[in-house]
Amino acid sequence: MRLRDVEPGDVDAYVRMRCDPVMMAELGGPLPREGIEEKVRRDVRDVAADTFWIKMIVVEETVAGTVSLWSHDMDGDPHAEIGWMVLPEWQGHGLAKRAARMLLDKARDDGRWGPVHAFPARTNAPSNGICRSLGFTFVEEKEIVFAGKPLWANHWVIDPSASS
Repeated sequence: MRLRDVEPGDVDAYVRMRCDPVMMAELGGPLPREGIEEKVRRDVRDVAADTFWIKMIVVEETVAGTVSLWSHDMDGDPHAEIGWMVLPEWQGHGLAKRAARMLLDKARDDGRWGPVHAFPARTNAPSNGICRSLGFTFVEEKEIVFAGKPLWANHWVIDPSASS
């Protein structure tokens, strides 16, 4: 398994991850197909500017998922957030956990992100398990907004500089 930056040719992978009802069940349902090309273009631009880290999880030269780290305002303060998705045929092989650990190690070495937050849905046992196993600390249950939809999530946080 390796991580690589998102590329313009990753539109099909984005569609499979973001427009599929099963993949998006924990995130309020599938996103519309329209606009995915523009989302990939924005992500490629943000990666080129080094403002976001959006990595494709690649196994045997096939995109298996994505792991991302970005900064945004939360309750009026800047926060770094990590998130991951793994396509169904690759789930259950530890890829998301390995990819998240790799990105957290990169964040630790880079030093600019500070504490990193994760917000898996309360009912997403695999993602909550990843947070637990990587050493995140549970903060609270929190209502968040994803793609314009309110969701109940578990709020986790880790300081990459303090983890190994």
